Amino acid sequence: MQRVTVTLDDDLMAELDQLMQERGYANRSEAIRDMTRAGLARKRIEALPNTPCVAALVYTYDHHAREASSRLTSAHHDHHDLTVSSLHVHLDQHQCMEVSILKGNVNEVRHFADHLVSDRKVQNGEVVIIPTEADA
Repeated sequence: MQRVTVTLDDDLMAELDQLMQERGYANRSEAIRDMTRAGLARKRIEALPNTPCVAALVYTYDHHAREASSRLTSAHHDHHDLTVSSLHVHLDQHQCMEVSILKGNVNEVRHFADHLVSDRKVQNGEVVIIPTEADA
């Protein structure tokens, strides 16, 4: 393990300390290590679009909207090689939420997620992409 010295201004240090308290970090090193890993993962995703990844795609839609459910289900079947699992939750009488676990390369996963979230009947959607090792 390497030891480094970092200089942060008072405002940034206060934000870091607040983050540590909110998330329950035991010390600043753990918080900075976590943020460094997240930044490097984001850089890997942007720089290497063929990087293997797993992802969580979360979106909401009105299941009473004409053909919305069948269109979204068809999209998953059309990309069965990316979809590992899906969870369907009834939020109320009309609203549903789906959480899909995806696995593939960043380009394929992002393209599929963008396609699904851009469906006119999807109200909200977000994808979290986590790069993985090729053999993991």
